[in-house]
Amino acid sequence: MNVQEYRPPASFDRVQSGGLLIGGIALLLAIVGAFVSPAKFFQSYLFSYMLVLGLTLGSLGLLMMQHLTGGYWGVIIRRPLEAASRNIWLMLLLFVPIVFGMKYLYSGNGEELGWLNAPKEGEGILSPFQQKYLTAPGFLVRAVIYFVIWIGLVWIFNMWSRQQDVNRDDRSLRRRIRLFSGPGIILYVLAMTFAAIDWVMSISPHWASTIYGFIFVAGQLIASTSFIIVVISTLAKTAPYSGFIKTRYLHDLGKFLFAFNMLWAYFDFSQLLIIWSGNLPEEISFYRTRLYGQWGIVAVIVLLFSFALPFFVLLSRDVKRNPNLISKVAIWMIVFRLVDLYWMTRPEFTHSALPSWLDFVVPVALISLWVGFFAMNLKQQPLLPLGDPKLAEAIASHEH
Repeated sequence: MNVQEYRPPASFDRVQSGGLLIGGIALLLAIVGAFVSPAKFFQSYLFSYMLVLGLTLGSLGLLMMQHLTGGYWGVIIRRPLEAASRNIWLMLLLFVPIVFGMKYLYSGNGEELGWLNAPKEGEGILSPFQQKYLTAPGFLVRAVIYFVIWIGLVWIFNMWSRQQDVNRDDRSLRRRIRLFSGPGIILYVLAMTFAAIDWVMSISPHWASTIYGFIFVAGQLIASTSFIIVVISTLAKTAPYSGFIKTRYLHDLGKFLFAFNMLWAYFDFSQLLIIWSGNLPEEISFYRTRLYGQWGIVAVIVLLFSFALPFFVLLSRDVKRNPNLISKVAIWMIVFRLVDLYWMTRPEFTHSALPSWLDFVVPVALISLWVGFFAMNLKQQPLLPLGDPKLAEAIASHEH
């Protein structure tokens, strides 16, 4: 079969229709929940949105990282990464409910006022900088800036990829892609850092952490790498892709997943260690609500099943080279990324760690819609970057 004929298999048509159908039904149920209990709906929506945003932006980050570093592993996954990154338009649309739900997310929890209705004087007053920074107009303007940066990066790298398919011998284009990837990664990390501060950390305006944004970036890389592993493992079962998606690429991706999980744990532990050793009243509030009572149980679950168990499982070379096993580990990691985001956001609103029905319906709606649009994007182009000079070597038959 000629390489130009490589297209996503017919199973992705079912993924697209199934994702959109399930997502649509779940979204209708979620909308009913929004009218019945708007506060719980928006609380569920926030952590669910941050997961699918992480799948999108993490894929963009991996795409730029691959262009910057090279490597045959990235040639095979480039088109799935590009397809996932193009879901940024869906993320822009799905951000609208957060704008309408600001009063439910940033007005406090009854015990502590949020920045949206913080007092101008007396107890609970924000610092002079926070009073100028944490405003509704500033929140919206900065959100526009973040999406302009992300959409710009997605557009540039997808456009250049299409140009490369046409101009296969254009060395200046390949050099331009590589040179822009470094600044692109910096822009992505900076925008995501401030977005995490605005959209999540500001739920508790009197608490701050300088490493908070990096925790989100590392989590996004975990989620996107896990998703790509699932996609590649699925394609590896279908001819003709089973002929060139080799176990060594799954092995490489498994090692990336292991490394990103270690990085996320390092950032998380560093934050805990610094705040714990400082023991300042305004800093320990974050962990005081999350390490005791019901939320303490969730913290142990996150530690064990989001880090410790995957750490030991991914040490195995055999697991990383087995499509069935590594895909199950990847799905596990995505699920517990959602649990971790639940643990990071929900304690600001309630002392109860028991999830509501919306905490299941809303994630299903957003994830299903995201997967449906991903499958749609993936079908728009050949599954391989036809203009990449490393393509022939990447699909060569040798293995190690």
